[in-house]
Amino acid sequence: MAVRYCNLTQAFGFNKPNEYLQKHSYFKRQGSSSMQSKISTYNDGTVFHWRYRRVLQLERRNSYQHVPCARGAELSPTSFENVGEDISKGTLIWRAIKLPIYSVALVPLTVGSAAAYLQTGIFSARCYFVLLASSVLVITWLNLSNDVYDFDTGADKNKKESVVNLVGSRTGTFIASYLCLAFGFIGLTWIAVEAGNIRSILFLASAIICGYIYQCPPFRLSYQGLGEPLCFAAFGPFATCAFYLLQGGASVMNHFPLTGTVLSSSILVGFTTSLILFCSHFHQVEEDKEVGKLSPLVRLGTKRGAEVVKVAVMLLYALLIAFGLSKALPLTCIFLCALTVPMGNLVVRFVQDNHTDKNKIFMAKYFCVRLHALFGAALAFGLVAARMVNTTFTSRPVFS
Repeated sequence: MAVRYCNLTQAFGFNKPNEYLQKHSYFKRQGSSSMQSKISTYNDGTVFHWRYRRVLQLERRNSYQHVPCARGAELSPTSFENVGEDISKGTLIWRAIKLPIYSVALVPLTVGSAAAYLQTGIFSARCYFVLLASSVLVITWLNLSNDVYDFDTGADKNKKESVVNLVGSRTGTFIASYLCLAFGFIGLTWIAVEAGNIRSILFLASAIICGYIYQCPPFRLSYQGLGEPLCFAAFGPFATCAFYLLQGGASVMNHFPLTGTVLSSSILVGFTTSLILFCSHFHQVEEDKEVGKLSPLVRLGTKRGAEVVKVAVMLLYALLIAFGLSKALPLTCIFLCALTVPMGNLVVRFVQDNHTDKNKIFMAKYFCVRLHALFGAALAFGLVAARMVNTTFTSRPVFS
């Protein structure tokens, strides 16, 4: 129990238990009522998310329980590493599933379908849900195979939420990942054949190839810092345009063109998706350095990386305005997407304030997921609303 207390004190940045007690005045030897009043007035600081705030409260509660047994205990040099041992199995499984990350499957499909609806006024629910299930399987392949190959290089040796570490079988995880890819691609191909659109198959195949060369040997371009451009291409122009073509295949048009609207939308979707990947590197810079993974954060450092996030968010909304002024996107998209500016500002502030704190910055990618989902939903609703307001709206074809 003393060891657990020491681990927690080091995790909060104190070298000795008595320094921890001196720092927090509410832990002086007073009656229980005094102690409770002190705790209740404690200021949590800058906390941007209710779930993050709850984690801090649980950590403090655990530290209170272990203090009486820890007096005089010495700190272990590896105590910071042992803090992770207190994470519950359920929490590790939740992290391994990465459920919020599956928004990268939902957003391109929804935006592409909305762009097709704007052009044709037709939406196929059956096509949408088959594509969604297939896309989720492909994303599962990406997540599982990424854990397998990072296990091979040693990048995940200390990552307790790695699926390989949780399951204890590298081979089983590898087989499961490629089964997901096979079933996912079968579903995508089935819809493409029904729609009679060969271009959509080429776009989807290109997106999957981007995912493969991003993480799989012998390419592993993520280790060269090229993950963000590949992510942009895969989930932006390739996936979004493919889903647009598949939904448009249900229309009466003999040849469904790629328009400025869907291309502009795909650029914005790719942009927010790449931001998720970029922010996922902040908390693992040291681990990436050890295995020779030259992620953008390894090259730039976290301070300059935080500035990149700020510029990227500003550029996202600048592109939105530019596409609106050029009439590539309807005004409804501009208005609804502008409502997500507070979320974009939240991402920037959180990264700038916490980029040096490895424990806190872990949450940055989840804030980016929220921005991605909200921005994508606003963009899709804007496209649908534009069709409802003006049923004769048509976007100029770029590629026919």
